[in-house]
Amino acid sequence: MCRQNSEKPFIWGVTGGIGSGKSYVCRLLAERGWPVFSCDDEAKRLIRHDVQLRRQLTGMIGPLLYASDGTLNKAVMAAFLCTGPQQAAMVNAVVHPRVAEEFKAWVEMQSSSDVVMECALLFEAGFDRLVDRTVHVAASHSTRLRRIMARDGVTAAKAEAWMALQMDEADKQRRADCVVNNEDGDETGREVERIFRR
Repeated sequence: MCRQNSEKPFIWGVTGGIGSGKSYVCRLLAERGWPVFSCDDEAKRLIRHDVQLRRQLTGMIGPLLYASDGTLNKAVMAAFLCTGPQQAAMVNAVVHPRVAEEFKAWVEMQSSSDVVMECALLFEAGFDRLVDRTVHVAASHSTRLRRIMARDGVTAAKAEAWMALQMDEADKQRRADCVVNNEDGDETGREVERIFRR
């Protein structure tokens, strides 16, 4: 049965800790033909190009946040975010509502019966309220650590520090409707086929 244009697509929310492989799972879904909206990519785009958001962030962080040519000074942003959780919360408070707006507009443009939101902070940002089903991509601590070190060329200590900044994995798994175990690529593919169906 074909979905009528007036019907809204079923929205899957895919999340997972750093190094879990949520982007890999989303690539499998994209290969299936499902449109994927990356909240991280959209947040980066808005921070770089949205005039109102740039004004808000400059007022919050300071005039050095953007260079004279308009490019984002990543070091200034990183330094601000690393000063504590309150600073990250301040940035998220202005960025997340704009990402949510863009996501809702994006969904309206889709003709697929299923669409995917990829969001590292799905629960933390309250974006789980925007989706129909939540899926947490899980991997062991050691697997995630190895992936982060290989992908980003950082030390184990740095990777551990990044992991510690995120919501507890067990909490995310409890809140998710489904969990995909992403330890092994072949098995992950089978789990995706099993879980992403209605």
